[in-house]
Amino acid sequence: MVRNYIIVTASYWGFTLVDGALRMLVLFHFFRLGYSPFTLAFLFLLYEAAGIAANLAGGYFASKFGIPRMLAIGQALQIAGLLMLSALDPGWSAAASVAWVVAAQGIAGVAKDLTKTASKSAIKATSAEGSGQLFRWVAWFTGSKNAMKGIGFFLGGLLLDLVGFTHALWMMAALLAVVFVAGLVLLPSELGKAKSSKTMKELFGKSRGVNLLAAARIFMFGARDVWFVVGLPVFLYAAGWKFLEVGGFLAAWTIAYGFVQAIAPSLVTRSADGLSREIPSARFWAAVLAAVPIVLAIVMIWIPIGRPDLLIVAGLALFGLPFAVNSSLHSYLILAYAGSEKAAEDVGFYYAANAAGRLLGITLSGVLYQHGGIVGCLAGSAVMLLSCFVLTFVLPTHATDATRRSLA
Repeated sequence: MVRNYIIVTASYWGFTLVDGALRMLVLFHFFRLGYSPFTLAFLFLLYEAAGIAANLAGGYFASKFGIPRMLAIGQALQIAGLLMLSALDPGWSAAASVAWVVAAQGIAGVAKDLTKTASKSAIKATSAEGSGQLFRWVAWFTGSKNAMKGIGFFLGGLLLDLVGFTHALWMMAALLAVVFVAGLVLLPSELGKAKSSKTMKELFGKSRGVNLLAAARIFMFGARDVWFVVGLPVFLYAAGWKFLEVGGFLAAWTIAYGFVQAIAPSLVTRSADGLSREIPSARFWAAVLAAVPIVLAIVMIWIPIGRPDLLIVAGLALFGLPFAVNSSLHSYLILAYAGSEKAAEDVGFYYAANAAGRLLGITLSGVLYQHGGIVGCLAGSAVMLLSCFVLTFVLPTHATDATRRSLA
């Protein structure tokens, strides 16, 4: 069991490193070409929209065909998306270039969420010592994965400066091909296989806990991406930062965020049943998180600041702590709520909601920044985090309520 957990985690590290680098490559390359904030956000829309369907399908097919097969499919699709992006012709019109990039990003979005759903489901399949081990394994997996994504952000900016857009994509595809082969060779093909749903009603008939947590996830990740994806990078670049400096900050933020996620179990009071103390902790950390963008927005509006970019950097560095604990708690809770027989489907449903939140956040990031600047992005983040906070008060705190099927 431990061996499989280590292999899946290492495989997802490689994938996430490439995925983080790809985000920075696309963002900086097209910003340098003069694309508007809204157009930059549009480049990522299909990436997130495709992820909604990919998570649902990934959970179903991981149960039906096994986790290793879904990991391999996700990695192969990501390689295809990278090669497609590398074929972009600078001589094409702006409309043709945007359409090509959006399509390639759609493939990458499917790849990422198939891989994520399969990887997170593998933790449930390999954990065998109750909620204590499950929380630790989820926290370490999620935290280390986000640290790798942060390194990927830095790597993307570095590769763009050193070797250029096309050669960077080829190098990333080659790295992912190595990960693809290693996963096929090392993982048992039957890992994660279970009885899958036979009808759409059964597939969407999740427990009350899964449904409510999915709704909270939409607002939590929308609240991050509303400033993280377009607003903050463009704001910092407009303030005089270089691409490598912006990528370095986003990398440092994500690495630190991943570290806090990994140690989150030590920051949360545990309970024997795995829920009764963890849910109140989720409420507390959600309240702390919501306060950060509210205070930042108020200060930006009412107090003259000589270097607003440094204030935003400091404030969003602080944002990372409660966000990391919340994210780790939610990642644990979805596995605690998930039914053992169809854990992959429950996880897929939950991360479809995660993709929907990111889609909402990315769309608003371009729109709010174009019309309200970074303060508009912070205001949008605050509203979504307050919605997430309210939803934590109706999350089930007992296993019987959490696992009861809503459409049974």
